[in-house]
Amino acid sequence: MLVRIADWCYTRRRLVVVLWIAALIATLGLSSAFGGSFRADYMAPGSESKAVVDLLKEKFPQRSGDTLRVVFKADGPVTAEATKARIETILGDISKREHVAGVTSPFSAEGAAQVSRQDPSVAYAEVNLDKIDTEFTPETAKELVLPILDTAGQGLQVEAGGAVAAMAQAPEIGSEGIGFIAAAIILLVTFGSVVAMGLPLMTALFGIGIAVALGTLLRHVVPVPDWAPNVAQMIGIGVGIDYALFIVTRYRGSLADGADPRRATLTAIATAGRAVVFAGITVVISMLGMLLMNQPFTAGVALSAVIAVLVIMLASVTLLPAVLGFTGRNIERLHVPFVAKTQKAFDKTLFYKWSRFIQHRPWSAAVAGLAALLALSAPFLGIRFGFPDSGNDDKSVTSRKAYDLLAAGFGPGFNGPMVLAVQGGTGEALLAPANVLAEKLKTVPGVAFVSPAQPAPGGDTAVITLVPVTSPQDKATEDLVDSLRDDAIPAAIAGTPLEVNVGGIVPGGIDSTRSISSRLPIFIGAVVLLSFLLLMMVFRSVLVPLKAAVMNLLSITAALGVMALAVNGGPLGDLIGIPDPTPVPSFIPMMMFAILFGLSMDYEVFLLSRIREEYDKSHDNSSAVADGLAKTARVITAAAAIMITVFLAFVPIPMVFMKMIGIGLAAAILVDATIVRMVLVPATMELLGDRNWWLPAWLDRLLPKISVEGHELTDAEIDLTDKVVKPRKASDQLAGTEG
Repeated sequence: MLVRIADWCYTRRRLVVVLWIAALIATLGLSSAFGGSFRADYMAPGSESKAVVDLLKEKFPQRSGDTLRVVFKADGPVTAEATKARIETILGDISKREHVAGVTSPFSAEGAAQVSRQDPSVAYAEVNLDKIDTEFTPETAKELVLPILDTAGQGLQVEAGGAVAAMAQAPEIGSEGIGFIAAAIILLVTFGSVVAMGLPLMTALFGIGIAVALGTLLRHVVPVPDWAPNVAQMIGIGVGIDYALFIVTRYRGSLADGADPRRATLTAIATAGRAVVFAGITVVISMLGMLLMNQPFTAGVALSAVIAVLVIMLASVTLLPAVLGFTGRNIERLHVPFVAKTQKAFDKTLFYKWSRFIQHRPWSAAVAGLAALLALSAPFLGIRFGFPDSGNDDKSVTSRKAYDLLAAGFGPGFNGPMVLAVQGGTGEALLAPANVLAEKLKTVPGVAFVSPAQPAPGGDTAVITLVPVTSPQDKATEDLVDSLRDDAIPAAIAGTPLEVNVGGIVPGGIDSTRSISSRLPIFIGAVVLLSFLLLMMVFRSVLVPLKAAVMNLLSITAALGVMALAVNGGPLGDLIGIPDPTPVPSFIPMMMFAILFGLSMDYEVFLLSRIREEYDKSHDNSSAVADGLAKTARVITAAAAIMITVFLAFVPIPMVFMKMIGIGLAAAILVDATIVRMVLVPATMELLGDRNWWLPAWLDRLLPKISVEGHELTDAEIDLTDKVVKPRKASDQLAGTEG
């Protein structure tokens, strides 16, 4: 069926191209008219921190939005009459701005503690907003924050702290453009032809354009974080170029073997195209596995990536055959000198010789490869989970300057206050025991400040603000949260009707990390099991999919080890823009596993499908591995190089977790394309011999038969396709034969 669809697209190529152009224009128009807004909820369902957020929304509507802290640093005391008057004027203007629900001045009775006792030249104002930070766009954030920063000067430094402030000063970097330029250079070196180079880029552009447009409509259905499109584009660009690269490579090989353009196109789809569809399915399964994590934000990330992969997979087997119909033999035009047009003498290549070298020393190669993966994985044992905050921002942005001023003026823990939501009575019956609780908590080691209980308008809920001594990312702060929840608060409210939930930045990060960690084994197990079953059905083997799963897990842990090394500071951290030790959000390893397991399976499928194709011809395991590696190594190496450059192009993005994802994914693909594919695969397959293809007879009968490796189409199969898809005119069959 896939071949028939490709032939239909080939013979009706004008219609197919017009339909794809129309689809691109239509989806872009719909996204412009009906695109939704970004939303995200990082709170773990059912957690204490989530309960606090929900209570604030319900009981304290004026505090349900985000908070912007405007920090002032004067040449002298901020309480000096001239300085005080100027600050009051600035705050009066802020209170009139859009999205501002209220302003608490450091000179009001309520804000008396907002002037630093350690440094009287530092003070801050609390600006309550009417929506959370994820509901702001960079444009609305700039409209709010930049005029505030413009009030600085004449002896007064003005900075803004918080997520909205960070968003307002985040530079825009065209990472996608950097990735495309790098991919174009690699494709040009690989193909040696400008025309051939352009086909994968064109397919990726169409696919990404439509996928991004559909992603804006997805925001009406599920919450989508503002960084989800970056992840979707990162994956989409990589797989889009790679899928077309494999198909175009097979097409050019068939042309070189004497096939006409139509037969070459159908053969490419019957072989590489089938592998593309199967590889795309494995990526989709891996990404959908994130839905098992029961985290509110994962659905938007997973579905955004799935849409990108599905659209690009569809473009690879429909749009690409149509364009190949127009290209014909002109695919070799505009050839670059000194680059071989084809790889016909594969048995004399370096890759073939390397494979034979590894096969002659399988035990040494396997042990060395395994040792390298374990060494790279070692830093992951020391990884520290948590959520980066403004203290990890670049020192030149206002959110980092505000963070440093507050830490110096009010103490390190001031940037990570905890919020205690107290219930269990109404009016004075609630406030009296709540204030007793606040007094008792002041004596807990590690607590710097505890505010009196503040009642909600309804009187049935109160909040207490608690400031730790240590910074939000200090391990002692995490220990304090556990101590409060497990010991201090239960002891303080014993014998009272109070119910207390602890929330805030640090407690929210702890709850999220533990929630994800508890479900991670289920997620990993489900994805690995489904992928194992699919590979077993395709390759009719037990050991091949088992080996693939183990190697993919090892390459992923190695990538996490490299990422852990990068976020610990040092030379690698300096290189990618993470100079200080930074905690890793718990969802990063989860996402990296989903992305990498799918992408690693791509290369596994492309390589093993060719090895299986050679094995079916010769029934000689050693020669099949060597020949399969030699015939695919050049294109897999090029595909991996493209993936690596695309992922590294996202490292300059100011968001620290995008840096983490970028360096982690790039490291994983590099490890997969070198240590795994070039060392461990030939070594282990040589050690296993014909047992690679062993499958119990009873299991063979139970499993459905799925063929992904394909084969060169015979004349009879071409004739059969002709009976189903008849060209509209004879010239269509011969299109491109004369260029």
